[in-house]
Amino acid sequence: MTGVWYATVEDAGRHQRAMQVVPAGRYRALAVSPLASGRLEAPDIAMFYATPGAMMYFINGLQWSGYERFDWSVVGESSCADSWGRALRTGEPSLSIPCFAERRYGGVLDDEMLMALAPADVAKAIDGMHALTKNGLRYPVPEYGIQQDVRAGMGVSYAKMK
Repeated sequence: MTGVWYATVEDAGRHQRAMQVVPAGRYRALAVSPLASGRLEAPDIAMFYATPGAMMYFINGLQWSGYERFDWSVVGESSCADSWGRALRTGEPSLSIPCFAERRYGGVLDDEMLMALAPADVAKAIDGMHALTKNGLRYPVPEYGIQQDVRAGMGVSYAKMK
């Protein structure tokens, strides 16, 4: 990576050491398949791409029940591998800004982010998003704009708190 992504061998080494990796010996192979296909009996993680707005709504769904703060980092190039490596190592959701290689060779669009997490967390987020929808919070987010009175929109979500 020296001379391509980083100026020195030391910089490239710092990048490699910053990556989240799974401990050696924990896995023997990697299998990748769409979750909906059912080809993997019990996948360890799920990965998906979404726009920042959709990702925020998904995260809000994750936080609906059993709230926790999420902290994520970015290693720059290789952030995709860092993201799923972190999810595998920690079992926690991991958000990433897709790297150059994902965009150039994988077709990831400029307005997409990557989430890697346990499949059970996907189900938790979906349940949370259903609850948010009942409260009038939806995606895509309908904009009110500066020409409208925001009280009408706020009243849908906060009507019980007069």
